[in-house]
Amino acid sequence: MPLVDTSSLKVVERLPGWRGRYFHSQNMTFAHYEFTRGSAIHEHFHPQEEVYEVTEGELELTIDGTTQIAKPGFVAIVPANARDSVKALTDGRAIIVDYPVRQGFA
Repeated sequence: MPLVDTSSLKVVERLPGWRGRYFHSQNMTFAHYEFTRGSAIHEHFHPQEEVYEVTEGELELTIDGTTQIAKPGFVAIVPANARDSVKALTDGRAIIVDYPVRQGFA
């Protein structure tokens, strides 16, 4: 099984305050993010299912109009084609996985 050293991946700031390292497996896209308090991801949707695992800090996630707080120990699952947005309530880190592969990332 191949190993990926995520610390060696290029850091890309896709949106202000969202710095990520990206890679793909055969079927999924992985993003290891560091986020800054107050930064946001605008409302959007995509055909991939998306899973957020917050490892440090807190995120306010709105999925199809329902807002909840995700923090370490919680996982947020965004269904395919659901409208979602995110606001960073603190500085922190999250791992986000998309299935199937999300083209244009990495």
